[in-house]
Amino acid sequence: MSFSHIWKLTLLLPVFIFLFSCSDDDDDSFARVSVNGTVLFEDVSDFNGDIDASFTGNGGSVTRSFKWNNNLNRADYNADITATAAGSFQMIVSDAEGTVVLDKTILGNQEPDSIDGVTAAGSPGIWTVTIVLVDFSGDGSFSLSEGD
Repeated sequence: MSFSHIWKLTLLLPVFIFLFSCSDDDDDSFARVSVNGTVLFEDVSDFNGDIDASFTGNGGSVTRSFKWNNNLNRADYNADITATAAGSFQMIVSDAEGTVVLDKTILGNQEPDSIDGVTAAGSPGIWTVTIVLVDFSGDGSFSLSEGD
């Protein structure tokens, strides 16, 4: 191999490394849910009393569930978002027997950007709360408290 061929390969090698090391799989998007000051990295349990939670994202998607002790038949809920793009926030609440008593979604960049009310009646005990963020960009908060 001649010196000129080696020189050309030396110049082209960094270009090939750059082109093939960059991937469409590189994704810096995230979505995060925090409940009563605890970031949920996985499904957790044992929240008692009022739930005061927040979430944020920059285009990421995440589903997080937690257990919540509700000694009454219903729960008061509230959620609002400030979204900078399309995406969605969904709150699903199931009672102690697994019956869904609330399933509400707020879509990003659309009105209304908040929800509130009282869940359907359910069985008291350990309820499951599931939060689903899909392609969510922005932030928001939600709360739950025992209600009857």
